[in-house]
Amino acid sequence: MRFLGLAVITSAALVLGACGDKKAAEAPAADAAPAMAPAAAPATVAMMPITGKTWEVKMMGDGTVYKYEPAELTIAPGDGIKFVMVSMGPHNVAFDPTTLPEAAKAQLMANMTEQVSELSGKFLNTANEEYVVSFAGVPAGTYDFFCTPHIAMNMRGKVTIK
Repeated sequence: MRFLGLAVITSAALVLGACGDKKAAEAPAADAAPAMAPAAAPATVAMMPITGKTWEVKMMGDGTVYKYEPAELTIAPGDGIKFVMVSMGPHNVAFDPTTLPEAAKAQLMANMTEQVSELSGKFLNTANEEYVVSFAGVPAGTYDFFCTPHIAMNMRGKVTIK
């Protein structure tokens, strides 16, 4: 019986709504937000492979000091860096997207496989595990990077592309 009453009330509401003023139904509500154009899709950038030298950076810690070794590199356009987990992981390599020019950000993102978040590489947990980043197509400049789990321990590095 309750179901029948609910069905009758629902039907009555539909009928009354259909009988309302057609112009009022077509007019947008006064407080409705204006229609916005869809946001432009970001330009797709293709991953560019390493065409030069591959440099090695060790990721290590001993419980008190966490570091990249070497912490600073100067590389040529097209070079890459192989980050190798040595001790006291997990470690990763991440770049702060708010500090990068758009062109560098887009290309670096395309060149970083297996990201856990924007411009943040996967976590390395096992000794000798590697993560390779290509800097091909990334504009010349200096790019600071850090280890997400150990940023508070000042595990930071810098790569300069000449």
